[in-house]
Amino acid sequence: MQPGKMTDEDFMTEALRLAREGGAAGEVPVGAVVVKDGEIIGRGFNAPILRHDPTAHAEIAALREAASRIGNYRLPGCALYVTLEPCAMCAGAILHARIARVVFGARDPKTGAAGSVVDLFDEKRLNFHAVVKEGVLAEECGALLSAFFAARRGRIETA
Repeated sequence: MQPGKMTDEDFMTEALRLAREGGAAGEVPVGAVVVKDGEIIGRGFNAPILRHDPTAHAEIAALREAASRIGNYRLPGCALYVTLEPCAMCAGAILHARIARVVFGARDPKTGAAGSVVDLFDEKRLNFHAVVKEGVLAEECGALLSAFFAARRGRIETA
């Protein structure tokens, strides 16, 4: 598929591939991509264990790569696709980067900051807001996380 012609599902599929890569390394399987003008300019997966870094979330890694690639800490006009609803830390970074659009797969009922626990993207007192779309490939994103945590608990789940 040509850049610019890709859909939300196509970009989320790449985020899922990255999530699987992180999961294979023993990390919670979350993946993210930053897109500008139909092209992926940043990629990341969770790596706080591997990097000994509590900030090494998928979104942060993707934002860092994108900012480095374009030579600016602001990423206006960009979209971020992530397999799991961003946490408060990541939502803050996304807002500071001026990401225009956030697309996520599965909700996070324990730490989600796009409506599940709090909604930082709709906080009226903040000076910037991103458009949020949820539920893109939600079933696949959620299943990946469920399988990961089931395996950690030593259970085998059949699909």
